[in-house]
Amino acid sequence: MKKILFLIGGFLSSLVINAQSISFSDAAILFSGEGNNGTARFNAMSGAFGALGGDMSAGDVNPAGLAVFKNTETSVTFGLRNTDILTSFHGMNRNNSDNYFNIVQAGGVMIFDNSGDANWTKIALGFNYTLTKDFENSYIVEGNSGISEFNSDPFLNNDGDDTNNLFYNNVDGQFFGNFTNGQNEKLTFSLAGQYNEKLYVGLSIVTHSLEYFQNALFEESNNDGNSNLLDASLLQELHTFGEGVGFTIGFIAKPSQDVRFGVAYQTPVWYNLTDEFVEDLEISVSNNAQLFTENTGVSVFDYKLNTPSRLTGSFAYILGKEGLISFDYTYKNYPNTKLKPTTEFVTENELFTNALKNTSTFNVAAEWRLDKVSLRGGYHYEDSPFEDAIDSDNIEGYSLGIGFKFNGNVKLDLAYQNTTNTDVYRFLDLNGVEPAELDLTNDKFTATLVIGL
Repeated sequence: MKKILFLIGGFLSSLVINAQSISFSDAAILFSGEGNNGTARFNAMSGAFGALGGDMSAGDVNPAGLAVFKNTETSVTFGLRNTDILTSFHGMNRNNSDNYFNIVQAGGVMIFDNSGDANWTKIALGFNYTLTKDFENSYIVEGNSGISEFNSDPFLNNDGDDTNNLFYNNVDGQFFGNFTNGQNEKLTFSLAGQYNEKLYVGLSIVTHSLEYFQNALFEESNNDGNSNLLDASLLQELHTFGEGVGFTIGFIAKPSQDVRFGVAYQTPVWYNLTDEFVEDLEISVSNNAQLFTENTGVSVFDYKLNTPSRLTGSFAYILGKEGLISFDYTYKNYPNTKLKPTTEFVTENELFTNALKNTSTFNVAAEWRLDKVSLRGGYHYEDSPFEDAIDSDNIEGYSLGIGFKFNGNVKLDLAYQNTTNTDVYRFLDLNGVEPAELDLTNDKFTATLVIGL
């Protein structure tokens, strides 16, 4: 997959800087994605809950599912993620591994028995917090492209005398460290109802609180072939934060006791975002004891982002009290991603239209009950939004889980998820320099405590 990145920082002094922190276009795509995060039961079944309901995270997919609850219920979920990133850059590999712990879900639903009404027999009010996307990651890239980024002597080549210019075109080594943090947190407020025992209807207001921080460090060591050395270090820091809002409407039809169909539409999320960006450059050369430094100061820019809308169709078959199978299909129109004001983002919005595609996501799951123990499993597949993506760029994974039901309407659910995909990062935008290749593996463990009232 070849992402098109552009320089945020521009020029420092007379030196053209092509080392990259994340671009506006890639940030928009990153912020439009949602991880498969939720309760442990939801995760164990790869999120295939659009037609099932009866789970707090199921309400995030299809708010009609809250009306499937029989009783008032609360839940809280803790998650541990292990991420392995293998980086490759011009023949050199580097293994990176980190663990991250978070509260990934907390919420509750209140059920009001309305059986006195011949039509609307049940009303549900729900509130759910979800860690939609966890941006915490870090990796290091090392190698030698043979093409120098910083090859001009910052002192001799800017003294007005072209006869003593010195160029360091021989690359000894290149290093890139990418450290990110932050989260996209979602609060979902839902109203749902059951109509005539055959239809469930739901509506949600969804608010997002987004914060993203990136620290990108590029270092390069060069020589001129005559024992003169240059060492350069460029630090770029990006802080993005803001709020967003969207809506979801959903329906679940139950034509028989065994079969359920679901459909849900999620509007775009309309974000108001702010970027704070700074670059800090340091260059040392062996023929001058002085350290060359340049700092841009903090640049601030406000803008808007409209994410793609999402349509989900679902099917579930209930095997009596013994178990169930479930399937979700989600269609997402990434070419409709927009950055505003449009006059400031002509290039980026053209990229969304021409370089992105509509994506499909498939979630398949099954659950089998053995008295008070439930066994679960699922499969997840998600297209990359890039037109030129290769097969391995698509996210693919599986999930397993187990649930225990105790006396007093208390349940404990445990889940394990594994996903893999590849990606690239063009931290040097130079002709002849290939991007760093990333091979990502995520292992997630979640535990949910459910208390029924």
